[in-house]
Formats: sequence, structure tokens, C-alpha cells
Amino acid sequence: MFALADCNNFFVSCERVFRPDLEGRPVAVLSRNDGCVIARSNEVKALGVKMGEPLFKIQELVRKHNIAIFSSNMALYADFSRRVRSILREVAPQIEVYSIDEAFLDLRGVERMEFDTFAKELSARCRRLTGIPVSVGVAPTKTLAKIAAQLCKSYPKLRGGCFMHRPEDITKVLKKFPIEDVWGIGRRSAPRLKEAGILTAYDFSQCSAEWVQRRMGITGLRTWRELNGIPAIGFESVAEARQSICNSRSFANEIYDFNDLSEHVAKFATMTAEKLREQNTLCSRITVFATTNRFHTDELQQYGHICLPLLEPTDSTLEIVRTAREALSEIFVRGIGYKKAGVIASDIIPRQGAHVSMFSAEQNERHHRLMQAVDHINRSSNGSAITLASAGLGDIKSNSQHRSPRYTTNWDEIPVVKL
Repeated sequence: MFALADCNNFFVSCERVFRPDLEGRPVAVLSRNDGCVIARSNEVKALGVKMGEPLFKIQELVRKHNIAIFSSNMALYADFSRRVRSILREVAPQIEVYSIDEAFLDLRGVERMEFDTFAKELSARCRRLTGIPVSVGVAPTKTLAKIAAQLCKSYPKLRGGCFMHRPEDITKVLKKFPIEDVWGIGRRSAPRLKEAGILTAYDFSQCSAEWVQRRMGITGLRTWRELNGIPAIGFESVAEARQSICNSRSFANEIYDFNDLSEHVAKFATMTAEKLREQNTLCSRITVFATTNRFHTDELQQYGHICLPLLEPTDSTLEIVRTAREALSEIFVRGIGYKKAGVIASDIIPRQGAHVSMFSAEQNERHHRLMQAVDHINRSSNGSAITLASAGLGDIKSNSQHRSPRYTTNWDEIPVVKL
């Protein structure tokens, strides 16, 4: 058996933990720079607010229905995600982190367990210890487990846990489950399937394997097998290393000064190097891009980007920042206001077994030891105690007028209780 633990309306739920007065009230969380809606409470969904809706378009709804608006608070959300995962690891042999608010549990080999009770008790435990409502679906495959978790959200009487295993129950659920909501059915595939008369997950499961593979390839065939109760999607207890890493931001205001923009690019490069080290990899190529505000059609537009190779594969912040700043100097145009910039690492290889020249081996080893020490200190201080001077001392400037306190990760913003 497999289980999926899915945090309900995760960003909204995190905001409600320290604000119980928000229970039952419409709540929406915005993207960086307070641009678009990226998370909605059930009350906001009922008002017809769509995911990605720009804030300025729903201002009348916000006033009329007293919607609580929050800027994204990623430090808070990441910490709650870590807390929920720690609970999941206590009860399952292995977990696979699928996203910030979802994780699969590998329950294969677990015998004599009442899975329905397990799901309900795990949901209640997460809520009791973290304040986050979590739906837990258990089923013979990962795809069916996701559907079971979705049922928990639609039917409160399930009390947060659903064990879906009997063939007649699975058939009943699949007959009502829209094909576009099935995990693994992409936006392009769903319209084509509907044109062929396949409207539900059950319709899809009744197609022949040959038809599915011919129309949708091996990926579609895996989904078909999973819906028919045959495990076909592997379990990855260790996250697979990414083949490219991108860190980018939109800025609160256009940046015209090279030094200001260079500081931001150095921050992005630092974050990129840290992620390389987290997955124990090196990169051989750095791309830097900077773009103007495409909505300002009356101003000169530019999308500058350049890709520079590194002399040796590296995960050194020193080398990656130096290369990124050099790349920025090649594309920067004075007199133009830049609204967004970013750094991309590519040609990524595992650190173990990487070949470097004999002339740079000693320097690479020094950089590696230095970066290990920096990472250890920064993790211990829960922040960026050590950073490069070229990245500046301030945070990346963004509009976050509605951000809640970082209750669990910043001593200056810890909740205060008055008795």
C-alpha cells in the first residue's frame, strides 16, 4: 500500500495557525510582490476567485467579503512543511517528498495494519502537533492514493483519512472523478481525451493498454496501470538531483543601477550554489538573465541573457558568483530599468567521481572545505550569518505589504502571549 499526506490549502492553513480568528473567514495568499493569488481558502474558492488571479482584479471582492490578504511568507511555510514531514517519518518506513505540501508514504511490507484507522489517526496527529489540517489517502497505488486524499477534502465525514482498496469502491469513485483532475493527465491530454469521449478516470481505466500507449506514450500507460491498481510509478525516498537550478525574482521597483542589480544577481548565484551543494552536485555552466517590465509597453523593452561556461565543474559560491557578475556586466544596458533577473546553473553532474584537472584540484578542495564551513554556520544560525560582500547585506527588495510575522524562524517575530 501507498499513502499520500496532503496539507489542505497549505499556505492558508499556515497563516491560520497563529490567527485562529481567521477560521471560517475568506483568506488568500499572494505571490511575490503581492501580484497574484497563489493560495485560497475554501471560502475564497466559493467566491469564484481563480488561482493566479491578479490582486487588482479582485479588490471589490476583497472589500465586499472582508477577505484577509497575506503576502507569501515562505520562511513560515517551509518550517511548517518540515514539521509535518518529521511526523510522517515517525510512522512510515520511507517517505517521498513530492512538494512543499505533499508527501508519499511507502507502506509496502507493513502487515496487520488497519489502514483506515492509520490514515485518520495520522491526520489527527498532524493537526494536533502542528495545527495544519492534513488529508491522508491510502490505496494500492500512488495515483489512487492521491484520489483518496482528495476525497478527504470533499467529505469531512472521512475525518481526514481514507483507505480505498475494495474494487467496487474504487470503481464507484473513479466513475465520478473528472479526467482532468487525475494525477499524470496533463493540460494538453485532458481536452483530447474528452474529445474521444473519456470524461472520467473510470472511462480512462477501461481503455485498452494499446490505445493508451499509442495516444499518450509510456507516461499515460503508467497512469492507466495505476488506476487499474497496478503500481507503475516508482518510489523515490531520496530526491533525484535536478538537472538545472534556477533562482530568480521580480523586484518591487525597476532597478537602473548596475551595482544594485549586481547585488541581487550575486544573491541568486549564492542560492544556486547552496542548492548544488545540498544535492551533492557540481555545475559547468551559468546563465544570467535580466528583463524589463513587459507591462510597460511605452518604455524600451529588453530581455538580456548570456550563458558562460565554467573552467571546471564547481559548487563554490565564490566561483559561481564571480561568473554570474561577469555575465551580468555583458548584458547590462545603462538607462534601462530591470524588473526581473535570475541565475541558472546547468550541465549538472554528481560531485562524486567528477574529473578535475590536476592544476585546480587543490583549489577546489580548499573551496569545498570553506563552503562546508559556511553552510554549517548558516544552518546553525537559521539564516545567512556569512555571505559575500558582493551580495550586499540587505534582503531582496519586494512588495510584501501583507506579510505575517515569521513566527517560528525569527526571534524578533516570535509570538507574544499576554496573561
